[in-house]
Amino acid sequence: MEEIKQIKKFAKTHSVPIMKDEGIDFICNYIVEHDVKTVLEIGTGIGYSSIRFAKTKDDVFVYTIEFDIERYQEAVKNVADNGLMERLFVFLGDAATFNFEQKFDLIFIDGPKAQYRKFFEHFQNNLSDRGVFISDNLSFHGMVDDLSLTHNYSTIKLVKKIRKYIDFLKENPEFETEFLTLGDGIAVTKRKS
Repeated sequence: MEEIKQIKKFAKTHSVPIMKDEGIDFICNYIVEHDVKTVLEIGTGIGYSSIRFAKTKDDVFVYTIEFDIERYQEAVKNVADNGLMERLFVFLGDAATFNFEQKFDLIFIDGPKAQYRKFFEHFQNNLSDRGVFISDNLSFHGMVDDLSLTHNYSTIKLVKKIRKYIDFLKENPEFETEFLTLGDGIAVTKRKS
């Protein structure tokens, strides 16, 4: 756990956003309880959440995509420091154009908020039959429910895009979504049975 503490400390010092404890604990428990074997994470950051996912159990394989070269390099270092290079694979690139052949039991969307719908649609065919999408930051520090919390034009635009993504999930004919108030707002989306 010492390595995890170091990553959290680095994130705080360098202003790298990482998941709130409540949210990440929920996903780690989900991985264990639902016997998830493969995870795709969109938005690696410095590898904090993907390392936590890979450490839940020895048979979990995590694939994660990061756009920012510096964060990617830090994530690769952190993965190596945690001895997870054989089960945790970090890719550099734009998730919206990245392609995988395999199916995933859990696809975690935590990259650029304005592109959540694009990521969802791009990877929905990579979801295993029993798989789920988990989307983070759907509360966006409370602003999704209360836009008066910000007066910044670009933040208001971003919050409106998150709201549109929430509507897309609610109205999706193929999928059903449970919205949770954990962390910064999480959605768990699976195919309708």
